[in-house]
Amino acid sequence: MNFLADENIDRQIVERLRQEGHNVEYVGEIDPGITDDEVLEMAKSKAFLLLTADKDFGELVFRQQRITHGVILIRLAGFSSEKKAEIVASSIKKHIKELLHAFTVISKGAIRIRHEIE
Repeated sequence: MNFLADENIDRQIVERLRQEGHNVEYVGEIDPGITDDEVLEMAKSKAFLLLTADKDFGELVFRQQRITHGVILIRLAGFSSEKKAEIVASSIKKHIKELLHAFTVISKGAIRIRHEIE
């Protein structure tokens, strides 16, 4: 699967997903400091799922009705970077067919997937 990882995503998550065979472009490597609008537009233009830890993308997707191929919001404060990477990789593997055109939140002990963003 193709992902665009916002620069606020732990590098360990990016590396873990790459190790598992996913194509992950990392804003921190490509164009650090770009705006949320630019990040969302980049993900849209490439038809990539966006990985982020920034809740502001919920505003862009739901209130402003910005079109996206999918967003995965990672809310795992308190976990080590390695544990976050493990949880995210496992969640993606388990729900891979449900992530496209959805807004997914991965948090402690829960995964919520909303499909109304198409």
